[in-house]
Amino acid sequence: MTKRFGDTVVLDRIDLTIDDGEFFTFVGPSGCGKSTLLGLIAGIDTPSVGRLYFDDNLVNDLPPRDRDVAMVFQSYALYPHMSVRDNLGFPLANRGVPKEKIAAEVNTLAATLGLQELLTRKPKEFSGGQRQRVALGRALIRHPRVFLMDEPLSNLDAQLRLEMRVELKHLHSDYRITTVYVTHDQEEAMTLSDRIAVLDRGRLQQCGTPEDLYRAPANRFVAGFIGSPPMNMFSGDLLQDGPLLPSTFGRIDLRRVIVGIRPADITVYSREQAGAVPADIALLEPTGSDLWIVGVWKGQRIRGRAGAGTRFTVGDKAFFEINFDRLHVFDAASGDRIPRS
Repeated sequence: MTKRFGDTVVLDRIDLTIDDGEFFTFVGPSGCGKSTLLGLIAGIDTPSVGRLYFDDNLVNDLPPRDRDVAMVFQSYALYPHMSVRDNLGFPLANRGVPKEKIAAEVNTLAATLGLQELLTRKPKEFSGGQRQRVALGRALIRHPRVFLMDEPLSNLDAQLRLEMRVELKHLHSDYRITTVYVTHDQEEAMTLSDRIAVLDRGRLQQCGTPEDLYRAPANRFVAGFIGSPPMNMFSGDLLQDGPLLPSTFGRIDLRRVIVGIRPADITVYSREQAGAVPADIALLEPTGSDLWIVGVWKGQRIRGRAGAGTRFTVGDKAFFEINFDRLHVFDAASGDRIPRS
């Protein structure tokens, strides 16, 4: 499927299947086309080229109201003059569902979302997290075929985001509605998803489980985008007179590759270790559970995790022990990962 706006290609030959009941996330930087793709699934827009199916039914020309999809946006899009009860029940009332059934559905859903005490109040009285719960409930009450979420947590503070992630996981486990989620936050995507599709400049870079993307990134872009802190990337020629690549990579011209290693796969010591590379400490990054050490090695930055019980000072020498079993090698020209033999 391709989408163009004039001469600009926003989505370029996207070809994939999202499974029934799956929590599937599109992730990528701003402008990569992920929200446009969500709009195509919703029927808000139509593809320039290609076909979109729900099960075996072609839906290219099917209007949004007939696709049975529900959407939750970054902005909560609640009716400010309505109570929570009326906001939740509105989709059913709009369909002509009897009042008794609406009341029963609203009460059940409110109990699930922890909104029982708020049913008579209006959205302006709520926190961001409470408003987003109401927005989720209004979408869920329809029991749609497909649940679409466009960066629904981005307006929340850090603590609320973590709490809402847990709620979303529970809701998906309870309802098992096929969910297509869009975010630029790779940590959010990794936490929530069964599978993830990484987009860049309208092209699908890789699709797989969170573990697939983290352990076996298809290219340099995915390797750098997925994972926090981001993967260390070095020009291959830095290894000419240093540590050797594992023999499983075969004979490689180091001048034509980029070598990557995740910071979690480097242990940093204050004393010299056999095989460790020496670097001058440029920055200490304590995060509570971990201490990340940023050093300068042969003119390039290298980040690793401090060994247990070790103390460091900026400006001192540190020794970075690389786990070569976790090394990634990428073609410098194409960016594609070079597999082990």
